[in-house]
Amino acid sequence: MDRRNFLKTGTAAAGLAASRNLLDPLAAKEAPTGADEFPKRPLGKTGEKLSIIGFGGIVVMNAEQPVATNTVAKAFGRGINYFDVAPSYGNAEEKLGPALEPYRQKVFLACKTEMRDKAGAAAALESSLKHMRTDRFDLYQLHHMTTMAEVNQVFGPDGAMETILAARKAGKIRFIGFSAHSAETAIALMDRFEFDTILFPMNYVLISQANFGPQVLEHARKKGIGILALKAMAKTVWPKNMKEADRPQPKCWYQPAPIADEAALALRWTLSQPITAAVPPGDEKYFQRALDVAQKFQPLRAEEEKALMASAQGVEPIFHLGNA
Repeated sequence: MDRRNFLKTGTAAAGLAASRNLLDPLAAKEAPTGADEFPKRPLGKTGEKLSIIGFGGIVVMNAEQPVATNTVAKAFGRGINYFDVAPSYGNAEEKLGPALEPYRQKVFLACKTEMRDKAGAAAALESSLKHMRTDRFDLYQLHHMTTMAEVNQVFGPDGAMETILAARKAGKIRFIGFSAHSAETAIALMDRFEFDTILFPMNYVLISQANFGPQVLEHARKKGIGILALKAMAKTVWPKNMKEADRPQPKCWYQPAPIADEAALALRWTLSQPITAAVPPGDEKYFQRALDVAQKFQPLRAEEEKALMASAQGVEPIFHLGNA
């Protein structure tokens, strides 16, 4: 679908998506007040204010170090103060650590662990601190929590939470959060512990085609948890017969919105929700596009949301409720 047909289809669409009531009327007041100011929002109850776009470490994964250093310097120069990485992102830690070192004391650095046991989480934390050339993380997250078995393990005897709580007491981490791709698991985690943040998929296809996300957003808001969004510019799954090497965006396991206008509207839709920030796809072109869109962020107008939601009709979402 080209740009003309995309907008035409949206104009003809009947009605707005049920997600309309999620739009945040305060978002318009958070647009930058100066030409060079990047918009920032409060992060839950932490007292921190983050750029509304986060720098995902996958952006510099496999990059030559001078390229990674230059990419980080440009992002920091534009006002990005939220950086996120994980040991599962290939060599992203090794690339991001040196690149971010000159700015470390001026940014909010988040990391994650996929380890569910105490010993494994401790080893992962020390390894990440070393790779990132820092003595602390501002936010440390349980990564990709998916099942209730994982929830029970991390909170059980010798579970990862023992390491995380000890690390917070020792000053190696400041805040505790989690990421999840399951709505049910996310809600269970928020009910189990007073987390500072949640990192969760929040996008137009998921909301309109799978009702995936609004219940998590509402639960987090009631608890005052800082909300960080994933998959803002995602659209659908790759074709089953497409090899990974043939994907136009090899760093994305999902298919991003392929049209520039649609991707921009998708990001603006997510940023129009009551969230703090969105982490764009790891593809550098999408990251740079996200910076340009967010620099002059304005909430979606009604006709723009019509076009966006019309483009999502019949699209296969990347997640579903209950598919943990």
